[in-house]
Amino acid sequence: MAATELRLFAGASGLWQRIAGLFGSLLAMGGAKAIELPENRAEGLYHLYKGGGVTADGPALLVRKSPADKVSLYGSYYVDAVSNASIDVVTTASPFKETRKSYDFGVDYAYRDSMMSLGVYRSKEPDYRADSFSIDVAQEVYGNMTTIALGFTRGVDKVYKSNEPSFADGAKHWQYRLGVTQVLTPRLLASANLEVVSDDGYLGNPYRVARVFGATVPERHPRTRTSRAMKFKVTGDLGDRNAARAEYRYFWDTWDIKAHTLEAGYSRYVGTDWLADGFVRFYKQSAALFYADNATSETLYVSRNRQLSAFRSFGLGGKLSYTARRVPGQYELKIVGSVERIRFNYGNFTDVRNGRAYDFDANLLQLYVTATF
Repeated sequence: MAATELRLFAGASGLWQRIAGLFGSLLAMGGAKAIELPENRAEGLYHLYKGGGVTADGPALLVRKSPADKVSLYGSYYVDAVSNASIDVVTTASPFKETRKSYDFGVDYAYRDSMMSLGVYRSKEPDYRADSFSIDVAQEVYGNMTTIALGFTRGVDKVYKSNEPSFADGAKHWQYRLGVTQVLTPRLLASANLEVVSDDGYLGNPYRVARVFGATVPERHPRTRTSRAMKFKVTGDLGDRNAARAEYRYFWDTWDIKAHTLEAGYSRYVGTDWLADGFVRFYKQSAALFYADNATSETLYVSRNRQLSAFRSFGLGGKLSYTARRVPGQYELKIVGSVERIRFNYGNFTDVRNGRAYDFDANLLQLYVTATF
C-alpha cells in the first residue's frame, strides 16, 4: 500500500517527461499538421524518490514500435522498491519494505485525422492488485488546428492486509476524459481538459488508524467518491529556440476536498545538442469532510490520512537533455537527467511525537536514456 500512495509522484514525473516532449515539438513547430503516430522509441529509466521517511527507487523500461504504417505498439515495465518509515508508519507500526511492479501495454491506430488508442495496465504489490483498461480517441478538425480528445478508463483493484489473511476487499473505478487543444498562432498553443472519476468500494488503507478523543481506531472512509478536475494550459514559442508554459488545475470531489495547482515552466536549447528545462509548481488543498487530526466526537466516517488533510506544497525542478548521437532520418540517442525538490506543509496534521504541525522535504531524481529509431 505504501507504493500505491507514491503513484502521485510517479504520475507527476511522467507528466514532466511529456511536457519536455511537447516543448521540443513546439520549438520545431512550423504550422499545424495531421495526426502522426509516435516515433519508434526505446527508453531505460532509473528513478529515486526520497522524503518523509519514504524511499522508493527502481528501473523502468519502455519500447514502442510501428509494425505497420498506421499502427504503433508499446509496452512498459516499472518497478518501485519502497522502504517505508513515514510518520504514519513510525507512530503506529514498524518500518517495512515492499516492491510494486507494473506493466502497461497498448496500441495506437492512426486513420486520416484520427488517432485511436487502446491500453491495458496491471500493478502488483504484496497486498494490492490494480488492473485497468483504457480507450482514447483524438480527432483533428478545422484544418488540423484543433484537436478534440475523448477517453475512458475502467479499473478494478483488490485490497489485502499482510498481517490479516482473512481481510480482502476491492474497488472499482471509472474515469472519463475530454480535452480540446487549439493552435492559436504558429507560436501559441492552448488546451483545456476535463476529467471525471467515479470510485466505488474500499477506498481507504487497512493499516492506517485515526484518532478519536486521543485513542486510535481503524479509519473509516465512504465507499463511494466522485471527483472532477479541470485544467487549462498555454504553451508558447518565444523565438530563438525558447519556449514557456503556464497552467492551472482545479480539483473538487464529493468528499469536500478542493485543490488548486499552479505551474509554470521554461525551456531553452543550448547549442544544437543540449535542452534545458525548469519549472515551479504550487499546490494547495482543503481537508476532506470527515478528516480529523483528533476527532472530538464519534462519526460514521473518520480519517487521519494526511493526504486528505489541508496542506500545501511547493516544487522546484529542472531537467537537462543531451543528444549524444543523431543521424537524421535513422535514429537519435539522448541522455536525460531531471531533479525535483518538493516542500510539504500540513495545516491540520500533527506530528504526535512533538505536537507540531507536520512538514517535510522530498526529492525526486530521474536518469534515463532514450533512443528513437
